[in-house]
Amino acid sequence: MSETKGGSRIAIIGMGPRGLGAAEALAKRADAPRLELFDPVRPCGAGPNFSPDESPLCLLNLPVREVRIDGGAFGAWLGGDPEDFPPRAALGRFFADRFDDLEARLRPVMHREKVARIERRDDGWWLEAGGAQGPFDEVLLTQGQAESAPDPQLADWQDHAERHGLPLRPAYPGTALEEAAHDWAGKVVGVRGLGLSTLDVLRLLTLGQGGRFEGDAYIRSGREPERIVPFSLDGQAPAPKPANAEVDAGFEPLEPETEAFEAGLAEAVSMAAEAALERVCATLEAPVARLAGVEERAVRDWLAQEREAPGSQETRGAVEALEAHVEMARGGAPDVGYALGQLWRKWQNALRQGFNPARMAPETAAALLKFDDALKRYSYGPPLRSAEELLALIAAGVVDQRAVEDPDIRLVPEGWVLDGDTAELTAAAMVDAVLPSPALAPVTDPALAGLRDAGWLHEVAEGLGAAVAADGSALARDGRPAEGLAVLGRMASGSVIAVDSVHDCFGAAADRWAEGVLARQS
Repeated sequence: MSETKGGSRIAIIGMGPRGLGAAEALAKRADAPRLELFDPVRPCGAGPNFSPDESPLCLLNLPVREVRIDGGAFGAWLGGDPEDFPPRAALGRFFADRFDDLEARLRPVMHREKVARIERRDDGWWLEAGGAQGPFDEVLLTQGQAESAPDPQLADWQDHAERHGLPLRPAYPGTALEEAAHDWAGKVVGVRGLGLSTLDVLRLLTLGQGGRFEGDAYIRSGREPERIVPFSLDGQAPAPKPANAEVDAGFEPLEPETEAFEAGLAEAVSMAAEAALERVCATLEAPVARLAGVEERAVRDWLAQEREAPGSQETRGAVEALEAHVEMARGGAPDVGYALGQLWRKWQNALRQGFNPARMAPETAAALLKFDDALKRYSYGPPLRSAEELLALIAAGVVDQRAVEDPDIRLVPEGWVLDGDTAELTAAAMVDAVLPSPALAPVTDPALAGLRDAGWLHEVAEGLGAAVAADGSALARDGRPAEGLAVLGRMASGSVIAVDSVHDCFGAAADRWAEGVLARQS
């Protein structure tokens, strides 16, 4: 191990899983790094997304066996069935314990104040957090979803809800939503979005209100909403993950297939956007054809549609498609989309390893990121049980699908009128289950916004996060690194890919940052 030069001061802003991973990576390489950690949220290590105080109804979208942080450390810590999809709070407790171990070894200086400003002076970086703090040689920003301005639709809804005293709640924290829903018995509740967060919301509004599932049936408590109306642009729920390790093993890529994907990606990052997508897709044709039992031409056609209009291949109704994907998750014959999604999930590490250190044209990065995001409807799927519960709620009439696909929405004093193809429903309460995009432009977090406005941070391309080097160092518009300033995680989306996986918090990105710190201090 080495020491940081002259007791160099290093600040990490944000001490959730990504900040924890970065601190651990540095601690492995330096005997006594002089760390100062800034985060008002406690406990450290977990962050708000994995808060140990979160409702146990909010689940991981990974079974215990797939949480491979330090091998099987989480499974050994948790115990129980490796096929379980545990509450996110359980992983948060694991991270909090890891942070306690780190703190006992390193004794970092802890700051509970929110960082309001970051500026470069002649002697280094200075932070405004309960007073001036500095100078720092290194500042790392690891905020997950930074505070951002609401999108135009949500901004209108916020004004509308305030004017008329209507309940408009975010999906998280789940404990707060569960409590708010105590007043929603017998009402119609809208849910904006139909991704993983919505499945948590449905559990909070049903099981969290005393309802229960018996087999394939939902039994009302009488305290849940009369109807819950989720909706999205395409009206399609995400496909569930394979039911167990045995089914999942059927989607394992062959070694030559993985090698071909890695080689194709290595070539793609130096190509123009359209050519890059075509090169990556060419590596998918043979393995997906093998997994789905179809001709390669069928996969090629599916991928061509995906590049042109993601999701346009799905012509089934929402319930029919969900039922089909449930059967595939149970071990039934997969279609092209389901097989591709599971293969793509297994290549997430290879995707990060090929994309993140590479420098490429902004348009190429944006195209690959869009392709990855669209496939999350398969690759980031929920537990099978969550999909089965959704079907049970639909059958019981609790979840109403009549306005599920891109309804027209009118604002009235009584709430939100959702005008679907077959019905008009008025929601008296609304839940926003759409996560903001990891874009730098709309960020309102004062520390990040100040760096952006001062020119220290700039977006990779419109709608994406900050431009950073392979080690996370912020890049100026002329490509030069801002010495000692780095960004890891969602706010660097576009420079990096597949950042929403918890595994990315403890992977190569943190290692490259730590090695960069030591190289600059040597």
